[in-house]
Amino acid sequence: MSEEPKPQVFSNRWADAGGPGGHGSPRDRCTCIEHVRTRPQGPTRFHRERQDTTAPGWIRLLELVEEAAADGREVFKPLVELTAEQRRQVVTLPPTIAKLTSVKHLVLYGSNLVRIPPEIGAMRSLEEFSPYTSYRLHWFPYEITRCAGLRRSTVSTRAVYGNYKRRPPFPQLPTAASARGVDVEDLDPGVWGASAIRTCSVCDRRVEGVNLRQAWISLWTSGADVLPLLVNACSTACIDALPVPAEGYVQVPHAGGPGVEQPTAGRRPR
Repeated sequence: MSEEPKPQVFSNRWADAGGPGGHGSPRDRCTCIEHVRTRPQGPTRFHRERQDTTAPGWIRLLELVEEAAADGREVFKPLVELTAEQRRQVVTLPPTIAKLTSVKHLVLYGSNLVRIPPEIGAMRSLEEFSPYTSYRLHWFPYEITRCAGLRRSTVSTRAVYGNYKRRPPFPQLPTAASARGVDVEDLDPGVWGASAIRTCSVCDRRVEGVNLRQAWISLWTSGADVLPLLVNACSTACIDALPVPAEGYVQVPHAGGPGVEQPTAGRRPR
């Protein structure tokens, strides 16, 4: 009689990435992107939350970034050091992540993040980016393209704008005319995607409200994922200098909204 085949056992690569439990959920529920194919996807908008900089979770995260910068660690898993309640309090990362120039792998598994700051572009050693199951994280800053060594990523792509499985629409971006007179240091994140925009995503020059231009572009940012990137530019020339978008996605930088025609949903780009 032949032996019974042994069941295949798969390791859980995220077993040590979720952080401690506790009372309550570590993240808020998000219904921005519809996953049911039988219903049409409605318009999308940026999350409006501002980071509470007095929250214990935020204060602890600032400490963890400083510790990681000081010891030069190559793997940074800040959320495992936070309680469930503290993880829920963190909706973005601090600009001080620019100090993490030795980090090769940034793990943000199961986060409550709604945005990543442009300072991620200063993490020059970054090779792997893992915000997996961060279901409220629908887009990324264009500055992530400055991470020249980024080769691997694990992103819940069903949750991002323009994903090929569902093609949810991108939020409508403000026009250049509406930027005139705005205080770029105090913006509504529900409109602009950030509470402040200081430098150009393309040339890194200072951005003034009168010159601010925004655009969406979908690009390969690693060997695994095409991600929707938000560009904050200081001029039309910088928008014109953007690379050609990934094949199978909108082939020009665009302003989002329901009027943007995307490729057919469900067809995986080559």
